[in-house]
Amino acid sequence: MAGHSKWANRIHRKTRQDAKRSKLFAKLSRVLIVAAREGGGNPDMNPKLRLAVAQAKAAAMPNDNIENAIKRGTGEIEGASYENALYEGYGPGGAALMVEVLTDNKQRTVAEVRNLLRNGGGNMGEAGCVMWNFESKGVIVLPKDAVDEETLFDTAVEAGAEDVLDEGDTWEVRTDPQDFAAVLEAIQAAGLEPDRAEVTMIPKTTTPVDDKEAPKLLRLLDNLNEHDDVQQVYANFEVSDEVLEAVAG
Repeated sequence: MAGHSKWANRIHRKTRQDAKRSKLFAKLSRVLIVAAREGGGNPDMNPKLRLAVAQAKAAAMPNDNIENAIKRGTGEIEGASYENALYEGYGPGGAALMVEVLTDNKQRTVAEVRNLLRNGGGNMGEAGCVMWNFESKGVIVLPKDAVDEETLFDTAVEAGAEDVLDEGDTWEVRTDPQDFAAVLEAIQAAGLEPDRAEVTMIPKTTTPVDDKEAPKLLRLLDNLNEHDDVQQVYANFEVSDEVLEAVAG
């Protein structure tokens, strides 16, 4: 069975395309802008910004882009003002969803997210309706052929990681969000380049979605992820590997 982790890995592989990468950089810029606006432009003094910089660098975002986004956040360069919002709801098959956005117009964004959910067979829920089932974790994904489990485990745990999981064709390192940047730096210092590195929300329990509803759910997740204001989409589903591969194809 495949879950949110495999879907997230697929999304990250897609964003490596040039057309997708520019969209990813735009989303990361918003995170940097908000972090710098709220806590200042020095990553050493601003943990939220330090985390945002680590994620941007993990996505190979150019340093000039990172610096310009920080300057927009501190007001050195003019730019739009963004606000955080988190919407909760359900998708086809009863999967719990959380949609994290950064927007300059909450009224517009909430209406568009609600329409995407409704048109995709889901619905918006009340605040807190599914959040209880998720916890924040740093996730660093590496291909299995890049490193053996023992070497990765020793490197990651020594830097503060909680665990290394076997996810089929990849290793998944999980960390406390506060330790994410340090663990990522240690892994990269060991000459390893992750396929995916981010702080995300991991479901505590999962919901199996049958093969009839699963394609609808995956299309909804893709459509939400494509929205310019959407930063992250979290879900607690499990679907068959066959359906995930078919939709990916």
